[in-house]
Amino acid sequence: MSDITITLPDKSTRTFTSGTTGMQVCEAIGPGLAKAAVVAEVNGALFDLSIPIEEDADFAVHTGETETGHQILLHSAAHLLAQAVKVYYPNAKLTIGPAIENRFYYDIDFDEPFSEEELPKIEDKMREIAKENHEVIREVIDKKKAQKMFSDMNEPYKLEILDEIADDEVTSIYTQGDFIDLCRGPHAPTTGSIKHFKLLDTSGAYWRGDEKNKMLQRIYGTAFSSKKELDAYLEFLEEAKERDHRKIGKELKLFSFDDEIGPGLPLWLPNGTVLIDALETLAKEVETSAGYERIRTPHLTKGILYEKSGHLEHYKDSMYPAMDVDGIEYYVKPMNCPHHHKVYASEPRSYKDLPIRFSEYGTCYRYEKSGQLFGLMRVRSMQMNDAHIYCTEDQFKDEFLAVCNLYLTYFKIFGIEKYEMRLSLHNEEGLGKKYVNEPALWKKTEKLVKEALTDGGIHFKDVPGEAAFYGPKIDVQVWSAIGKEFTLATNQVDFAIPERFGLSYKDTAGKDQTPLCIHRAPLSTHERFIGFLIEHYKGDFPLWLAPVQMAILPISEKSNSYAEGLLKKFKAEGFRVTLDDKADKIGSKIRQAELKKINVMLIVGEKEAQSETVSLRRRLMGDKGSVEVNTLIEDLKNEITERSE
Repeated sequence: MSDITITLPDKSTRTFTSGTTGMQVCEAIGPGLAKAAVVAEVNGALFDLSIPIEEDADFAVHTGETETGHQILLHSAAHLLAQAVKVYYPNAKLTIGPAIENRFYYDIDFDEPFSEEELPKIEDKMREIAKENHEVIREVIDKKKAQKMFSDMNEPYKLEILDEIADDEVTSIYTQGDFIDLCRGPHAPTTGSIKHFKLLDTSGAYWRGDEKNKMLQRIYGTAFSSKKELDAYLEFLEEAKERDHRKIGKELKLFSFDDEIGPGLPLWLPNGTVLIDALETLAKEVETSAGYERIRTPHLTKGILYEKSGHLEHYKDSMYPAMDVDGIEYYVKPMNCPHHHKVYASEPRSYKDLPIRFSEYGTCYRYEKSGQLFGLMRVRSMQMNDAHIYCTEDQFKDEFLAVCNLYLTYFKIFGIEKYEMRLSLHNEEGLGKKYVNEPALWKKTEKLVKEALTDGGIHFKDVPGEAAFYGPKIDVQVWSAIGKEFTLATNQVDFAIPERFGLSYKDTAGKDQTPLCIHRAPLSTHERFIGFLIEHYKGDFPLWLAPVQMAILPISEKSNSYAEGLLKKFKAEGFRVTLDDKADKIGSKIRQAELKKINVMLIVGEKEAQSETVSLRRRLMGDKGSVEVNTLIEDLKNEITERSE
């Protein structure tokens, strides 16, 4: 057999016999690497470590500690889960088991729901199979042979997947012990490679996410390459559970959902409405100083508007059905931009007027499948911190960067330290289908965006194939205080729709030109952003944002009169304050205020009444001592004005 040259990541080379497997290369490098290896990367493509390398190649190996290796480990753990389920429930029908961020799941068709109590039993069987250290063997087989195999195994979902595979496409199966699954792979080399894992919970999921299909049982789990990483992730999940915006939102009486109103349509309670008002006030202040003009637009419109904008062509599945009004189709609006374009078109524009910046907290309605609804994070009714900037090409860079810097301003206010700007680009295959068919304009606009970001010193990451249908966009990812990732906001460039609407301005020569349009929503929607803030702060909002800013806690009935006077005084100064004058002990009153996550507690007794002071207690900080009332008012007002964390 001939020799081949393997080039390693450090550019060093080694010579092997043709047909050497990835695992054999690892073993030659060192036994430690061979033991930790999960998957091979050969000439940029991922392969099972058992697959022979027939020619010269660039070679890298991924352990479970790398992002790529971890994804393979998670997917292999999903197969291990399916194998364990089939041991106990041989009549269960298997569908798919992908890896997702730090977790995996397998969707299973079984008549009886899997209870939480059954997970430890399934997990124990997974450990047993892992210890047996079965080799995971890939086999490429004829599609018809695969169909016969999975038909004999009575696996209808695998047959449905096979029906969608082209006859000339590679079909592969993976075997570990007596378990066989249909999969493209790659996988970890043995079941013993999966040592540190945990099943997390169960839920229902429609097959292919379609409500018309059967409801399946979904089992979630996680896996890591070390016990330390697994323990850290499980601790993170426990903290995330305590911060769950649905749990805290209920405890703090921020929002609710009602079946008679409909799923995904939140009701904002008084406390939650305080948050909305505070965010709107912030946005109005920032946008007014940045030269935005506020407008208002209706909640519904004729369908012809969305035909013109292209939303009916590209977005109809996410819109509510049309309603017939006097023989004309009307839609509730899924987005504000077509309405804003009409505001721009309401009068002639000159280059002297540009840039024009219209902002609105517009309410939109989008049809999200019921299985995708999730608290405030995925809803059907939303109030969007929307704005549209109409500018010339020469003005574009400054306007686009100003929007990006607006994000950074908000991140500082809310203590968001980790974020990522993702530049979503088009792909050529989607032109005329997923994207407006203007290849030259796509290239030109994406170049403009990249130049603006680079010149502004803003780090970004390219994400091909995720652009809006009318232009490239920046999707902003943020991480909460405990490192949980959220998709928060967007900054989009539109080179196509202004022309469709006939938007124009007179240039210096008096000729009509079409403006560029920037769509931006730095505070996202009230729903998503407040959901994020609840989890970010764990409900312990800074004073300026807190629904109830302070509680006055009299030590005894003798102090109630003084406490009532304080209540009137603080309310007159604009504070959101409550009085607990129940006949409880002061320790109980403090505990109740702490449970309600009230930021400031003013404890008053006869001594405080005589000296016109309060005993100040701050949540998460403890007792702060005696403070004169007027001094405290001034200090707290400054804290609120400055929006201190």
